[in-house]
Formats: sequence, structure tokens, C-alpha cells
Amino acid sequence: MKKLKWILGITVALIALVMFVGMPYMKDQTKKHSPKVSNAYTKNGMDLSVTYSSPSKKDRVIFGELVPYDVVWRTGANEPTTFTTGSDIKIIDKTLPAGTYSFWTKPGTMNWEVIFNAEIPDWGVTILSGGKETTRNHETDVVKIEVPVESTSTIQEKLNIGFEDGEQVYLIVSWDQTKIKVPISK
Repeated sequence: MKKLKWILGITVALIALVMFVGMPYMKDQTKKHSPKVSNAYTKNGMDLSVTYSSPSKKDRVIFGELVPYDVVWRTGANEPTTFTTGSDIKIIDKTLPAGTYSFWTKPGTMNWEVIFNAEIPDWGVTILSGGKETTRNHETDVVKIEVPVESTSTIQEKLNIGFEDGEQVYLIVSWDQTKIKVPISK
């Protein structure tokens, strides 16, 4: 009985060590390689912002390998990307109410599914899956749309998520030689 209590105590101590020391250390280390970036758009009666961690290409094949096709991606590194709007907006023809959302994508070769979700999980992926499985709860998706993929002639080393303004406002996701444009309107 004494040995069982000792084993249980060691197990609890190891779990606590991983949770309170290992996980924060791991998060801190990954942020050195994928720094946090925030971009904002405050024109045309809109107050929008996006915050994400920006990984680098580092001579890797990004889409189809590092980021698999037809699998939901947290769209960045570290914690999930967040998107905030100060007022109700339209994403193509769907209403996204004022608030802060986690932002997910499902890259494809021709089109990407773009997802705004009401929940913002701590890390966005499961540790045991090596980052391949997300912790997104699909039941709390608020808006899901599909947009076409554009190829670019130049290679973009770091993931960029921001805004493009012209006749239309777009949320832009670009990395490597791939770009998507998510139309936003009031």
C-alpha cells in the first residue's frame, strides 16, 4: 500500500511538472520562432483586428505538406489566430456579429474553407497528435465560407494575415506562394 501511494505521488508530481513548467516553457520557446503579430483595420465604419503567430517557411513545402490539404488548420502557430470586429459585418453573404472569434482555415488546392468560431481554445491543437489535430469545437462555428486560392509569383517567407483595402475590404492570408482573400463588408 505504501509503495502504491509513493507511485501515485510521483505520477501526480510529474503531471504537475509538465502542466506548470513544461507547457509554459514549450509555449515560450515556440514563440521565439513564430512571433505574435497584430494587424488592424479602422476605416469605412469598421474596427477590425487580427492577432496570430507568424511561422517562417524555412525552405519547407508549406501547403500540402507542413499544412496538409483538406484538414482544418489553426492558421498560424502557437495559440489560435483571433479575429475581432467592433460591429456586425458580412463575410461574403453571412453575418458575423461584433465580437472576438478564433479563425480557422481548411486549405485546399483550389479553394479554402474559412471558419470563424465563437470559442478560443488555449493552444488550438492537441499535444498528443503532434499538432495535427485541432481542438476546435465545430458546433460553435459562427461563419463558414469558401474562397478561391490565388498563386503569387514571389515567395513570402513568413505567414501574413492582414487587411487589404480597395473597392472591397479583404482579410488576407498569404504564405509561401499562396494567398486567399476573404471579402468583408458592413
